[in-house]
Amino acid sequence: MGNYIRFDWAMKRLLRNKADHVVLEGFLSVIFKRQIKIAKILESEGNQDFEDQKFNRVDFLAEDEQGELMLFEIQNSHELDYFHRMAYGTSKVIADYLSKGEPYRNLKKVYSINIVYFTLGQGKGYAYHGTVNFVNMSDATDVLQLTDGQKKAFHIETVSQIFPEYFLFRVNNFDQLATSSIEEWISFLKTGEIPDTYTAQGLPEAREILRVDKLNEEDRKAYNRYIEILRFNRSVMDSSRIEGRIEGMEMGMAQGLEEGKAEGAKNEKLSTAKRMKAEGLDINLIAKITQLPINEIEQL
Repeated sequence: MGNYIRFDWAMKRLLRNKADHVVLEGFLSVIFKRQIKIAKILESEGNQDFEDQKFNRVDFLAEDEQGELMLFEIQNSHELDYFHRMAYGTSKVIADYLSKGEPYRNLKKVYSINIVYFTLGQGKGYAYHGTVNFVNMSDATDVLQLTDGQKKAFHIETVSQIFPEYFLFRVNNFDQLATSSIEEWISFLKTGEIPDTYTAQGLPEAREILRVDKLNEEDRKAYNRYIEILRFNRSVMDSSRIEGRIEGMEMGMAQGLEEGKAEGAKNEKLSTAKRMKAEGLDINLIAKITQLPINEIEQL
């Protein structure tokens, strides 16, 4: 399981505490290359109680001291339309935090920070940044600028500062020696380990705050359950791919893929349910997580 708590679980259970904001503030400061202080945690789906949420993703909304909004999205399993969800997420935050009848100039700046553990899009890198600019369709060097009056009124320098910005970290694509602060953070997100040599802002504090052995009994059980479910989800996907390939060679790729997925998923569910039952987890909870009938679980 590793010595340190996974960052996504920590954001659900630990990093909402003001005393522990230093970890999240460190990560944000490394991303933005300026000091970020979290003023408050705002209501979002991911800020609700842990047991009521899907296990394969986390969202988390914070406001910094400048009134800018930071929306975190962490996705553990493949989602084909994730780019669409990124767009929807920022749109919803903008709509939620602009009161009816309030002037548009009061629109809050939104940053969308996305951490994904699956292959998303095509690209060579692991870290991407997206902004909105208006480019002259006849001259690509001509980018629309604010007037001096707009700069003075809105206290910004560029049009892009009005629109949402997106940061995307494809964690599984990181496969190199960490030589910078952001690389140390991505390495931690991927491996769950923080070597003594890592000094990026927020990681020294994470080394203490996110230690597994500091969890109380209730949190330890919840964390173990979370890790087990993540393993289950990944194992189902891996098993489905393997079984699909094997059956596909024997029965034809299309039919084999579907039957292989079903067989692999069912076997993995049974195996996971058996382990959970051995750990003493409630049968109803096991059935909810694995989607297996209670009578099948009782027979294991």
